[in-house]
Amino acid sequence: MRMPTLLALVAVLIGSVAVTVPAYAAAPSCHFLPMGDSAANLQHAQSVGVLYSENTLGTIEYLEQYHAVALNGAKNPEMDSRISNAFVNSSDPKLAINWLMGSLQKEFASVTVYDNLDAAVQAHPDVVVMLDTYNRLVSKRNNQVEARFMAKFYDSNLQYIGKAEGSREQQMPSVWVHGKAAPQIAAQIDQQTELQVNALKQFDASLKALVTSGNGAQVASN
Repeated sequence: MRMPTLLALVAVLIGSVAVTVPAYAAAPSCHFLPMGDSAANLQHAQSVGVLYSENTLGTIEYLEQYHAVALNGAKNPEMDSRISNAFVNSSDPKLAINWLMGSLQKEFASVTVYDNLDAAVQAHPDVVVMLDTYNRLVSKRNNQVEARFMAKFYDSNLQYIGKAEGSREQQMPSVWVHGKAAPQIAAQIDQQTELQVNALKQFDASLKALVTSGNGAQVASN
């Protein structure tokens, strides 16, 4: 395939998602005001109630839109499958959420997602978690790729315990530069997936350290 045609197809593939990048709120809306810092520690035996921040809900919607466009573009017989697969894989809207929920499930006895704070409070979990996520993927107008994941932990009285987080960002060379072969373009787009995975691994390490410090404090007090 001639390079101008290939670049045109790539532009069409993700051009329609260029204006849907969610705005990132540096201070995620938690819909409640904690009274203060908690003296509680995180324990493996605890039950956890998870709430999604507005950032997370907006990011899921954004990824679903991006993913839908990528899946539709993959149906084009003229599109190189390596490029379309890279777009599809890197925009998987379940990748981060499934990973984060799996991370919490490894560290706590039970993990349940609630639609709102009232439902979580009525269920009386030992810990309430506000899960905040943000992704920004490459588009015709954007070469800055970002992945940010944070979980803020509160006790049953909604007092702040601590947080786990992981983030990565990278300025990617434009995939629309003439002279690039399909494998090179696909490899660049694959970096979006790698960046997300690296941020998630950082989150895992942060979460493990937070829970370990809580369990250590509990052992020391016994």
